[in-house]
Formats: sequence, structure tokens, C-alpha cells
Amino acid sequence: MKIYVYLDESGSIHKNSNTKYFAVGGYFILKNDKNKVISLYRKINKSIKDNRNIALDKEIKSYDMTSAEKIEIFNYVQDIDSFYGCAKIFDKQVMKKEIIESNIFFNYAVKLLFNDCIIPLLNLSQIKDNILFIVSVDNRNIRIGELNNLETYLKTEFCLENLDFKITYYDSRTNYGIQLADLIINTFYNSYKDKKIVKEVLPILKDKNFRISIFPGYKTKGRTQKIAYNTKENI
Repeated sequence: MKIYVYLDESGSIHKNSNTKYFAVGGYFILKNDKNKVISLYRKINKSIKDNRNIALDKEIKSYDMTSAEKIEIFNYVQDIDSFYGCAKIFDKQVMKKEIIESNIFFNYAVKLLFNDCIIPLLNLSQIKDNILFIVSVDNRNIRIGELNNLETYLKTEFCLENLDFKITYYDSRTNYGIQLADLIINTFYNSYKDKKIVKEVLPILKDKNFRISIFPGYKTKGRTQKIAYNTKENI
């Protein structure tokens, strides 16, 4: 069984950064719905660019979107059957040690995202096959010599589970899946950094489609029930 995951980050994990929060996340989806989500996002993205006279090859970051544009995107994608947004929020103020190596911490953050926001929602008793997570990640903060580290790290961390990982890095300017992941993670990041920024967007997000976990601790928000893959979930 293949599960497609699109990841981005918000905030900063660099040791010299004064930001209070760091977040990693995006969304995961099954193969049957993967192209549907990206097609819908691409269509709305084009409409936004047309309305603003923005070149089609220019990326619109989430912080450049209006609340109305964000709401339109979420309203279209969040009811697609196997679409689930996920976010791991790190409260850097309570961490007792500084982050020495940002790429190592990013790997750790992605592991926690899988542990706390993705795997708990999978009804493993329904899934008889091995699970292959095909993960697309924005490449802007990854050094060339470390491109294989995340895949090796996740395979090692989950070596006792029937889970495998395939990591591919993309330039977000040409990958609509990662652009949508940017919108999702930036929305939840801002819900902690400065809630006023997303006060109009948060109320329209449906708990059944999103799971957020806070670090440290095990506090979660949003969906808790496992996903039933043999039923429609547009409820």
C-alpha cells in the first residue's frame, strides 16, 4: 500500500534564530486521490494568479495569500476522501538545549510527525500489505550531502514496523503538492505564532481532516479516530 506525504516547514530551527516556534507538516493522501488534490490546487492557484496578474511560473507562498484565497483552497481539498493534513508544532521556549544541527533536528521532527500525527490515524488492522510512504519534501533547506539522511533515518527508526520510506526532494516552485503543504503548515504555525493572522481561516477547517501535535508532550488537536479506508469519509 502506498501513502503519499507532502512536507514543508515553518519557522526556523537554526540555533541563532529567535523564533519561538518551529513546525513541520503538510498532508498525506492515498494514490486514488493524489492527483485530484493537486489538480484542484493547481486550478485555484491559476485562478489567483490570473486575478492578480501574476505570472504562472511564479510561486505564491502562503503568506502572500489572502484569507479568502486560503479558505477557498481548504474548502475544496479538505473533503477529498483520503486527504489528511498534519502538523507537529515545536515550542522552542521550553527546550532545555539549543539546536546544534538543523538538518539532524529536521529528521527528528519528521519522525515525530509520523509517530504522532500520521501513523496513529492508520487502521493497521485493515491494511494487510506493507506500507510505503512516498514522501515529497521541499529542498530549500537541505544541503546536497545530506539528501539521503532522512530516508535512512526513518527506515532505521521504524525498522521494527511494516513501514518503508521513499524520500524525494523538490523545488517548491514547481511542485504543487509541496505548495499545498506550505499552506497547511504555515496556517497551523501561525495559529501559535500569531493567531490573528489566521483567525478567519481556522474556523472553516474540519477536525476530521487534520491532526496537530504539540512538542513537548503528547497533546493533540483535531482528528483522533482511525481512518476507515473501506468507507467514504465525506461526513
